Amino acid sequence: MAYPLPTSEIVIRLLAAVALGALLGWERETHGKAAGFRTNVLIALGSAAFTLISLRMALHPGFRPDDRLDPIRALQGIIGGIGFLGAGSIIRSGGSVHGMTTAATIWVVGAAGIACGIGSYDIAASSIGVCFVVLWGLGIVEKRLMKNHNHHHFDASQDPDRAG
Repeated sequence: MAYPLPTSEIVIRLLAAVALGALLGWERETHGKAAGFRTNVLIALGSAAFTLISLRMALHPGFRPDDRLDPIRALQGIIGGIGFLGAGSIIRSGGSVHGMTTAATIWVVGAAGIACGIGSYDIAASSIGVCFVVLWGLGIVEKRLMKNHNHHHFDASQDPDRAG
């Protein structure tokens, strides 16, 4: 990868992250989730921007390899920050936990942002595409299964032969 990246490539990478974050953000927003459209866009954008910054620093001709500029460490920091955001979307209420899917979506959006930041649009688009299918497609399947499960669930307390 040549240094410096042309501004046009930087803008393309950032806009790709925004577009992919918007796709999942729209899906979350339409389902009334707290981490919706803007949140997912900003997570993807921030992940891409931090990745670009770490690449620029690592590839800058003024830095020597012994300057300890490691893009992998920067990615670890991004991933940790995304985990923190995801943890904030998880709510424990009584004996149940809510927000796990939103937290997982935040993780995927962050990964897509990182992929856009390094110019791996195929990984970014594939990740978002598969995640969208999981959220949308498996959401439909899950609702149908739960509807069938609840419909066929037998409540013994309503059985007149067992009333007592």
